Amino acid sequence: MDPLVSVVIPCYNRARTVALCVESVRRQTHPAIEIIVVDDASTDDSAMIAASAGATVMRLPANSGPGAARNLGAAHAQGEILFFLDADVALEPDSVAAAVAELRSSPRLGAICGVLRPESLLSHNLIAEYRALQMYHWWLAREGPMEGLHTALCAMRADVFRELGPFNPDLRHTEAPEYGYRIRQRYDVRSTAAIAGVHDHDTTLKVLLPKVFLRARASAYEVRPGEVLGGAASRVLASGLILAAALTTPVPLVVGAGGIVVPLLLLAVAVALEGGTYRRVVADRGIGFGLRFAAVHLLYQLTSAAGAAIGTTERLLRLGTRRATPPIGVPR
Repeated sequence: MDPLVSVVIPCYNRARTVALCVESVRRQTHPAIEIIVVDDASTDDSAMIAASAGATVMRLPANSGPGAARNLGAAHAQGEILFFLDADVALEPDSVAAAVAELRSSPRLGAICGVLRPESLLSHNLIAEYRALQMYHWWLAREGPMEGLHTALCAMRADVFRELGPFNPDLRHTEAPEYGYRIRQRYDVRSTAAIAGVHDHDTTLKVLLPKVFLRARASAYEVRPGEVLGGAASRVLASGLILAAALTTPVPLVVGAGGIVVPLLLLAVAVALEGGTYRRVVADRGIGFGLRFAAVHLLYQLTSAAGAAIGTTERLLRLGTRRATPPIGVPR
């Protein structure tokens, strides 16, 4: 018997893509699927479009974030397997069947995640193409065991979800790594290219960079060390070096022209750490696009490092405040 799979799609203001997302689920080769779109108090026509496309639509009374939306959908799901899918992702036809096969073949598997293809669904300019390639080469092309959780497209058995409990709705930007940390205490998490989709990416730096800043700040402030995505050490270091290079640009004004060596050396090391990404992009798209990609990527890394630095500072201040205020009954 083919198990029923409940595809749960959190949706906030995705009128442009939600129909493509639902239609991609309806085209799956797995025969037993229910589609639940949870509208997170959208201000556009997302809910109406999703319903017209054939999904069961639920609504949150106020915008509460993707974790809360996934929780509501999971609470009403009838399936033996939950498949979480973002509303701006079009799923490839065999993805649900691949997820079912993976989960059935390994009882120790807590979640199976997919990859996003290195192209954008509808938006096709430099920023969208940069983001598609950057996400793919940074962390979505990797297959095998994972230390994180990619909730853009991932599946787990419903009984595992009930055992672990819902996503933390208070975490707007870090609910995925926190949930991945919980899963890994009891189960394995893997990624496979057999589950795949195409994501619609942001098209302007005005939209992309604030998201990057907020997520980096929230990750540094909220995420425990064990929750950090695996394989991120070199990327974090590279971003930190970009920030250090920016902060040391005034050095020549203090010590003379020779001081320019300091920011240039920091920049060179950061670029070297990302050498694999740059080489793959140039091989795929040519040196001209590679140079434009590099310019946007450096700005992305600088923004991410700035957010992480502020989040880390806020976390240290919070810890210091806790230590300075002893529990009741303990003298200062």
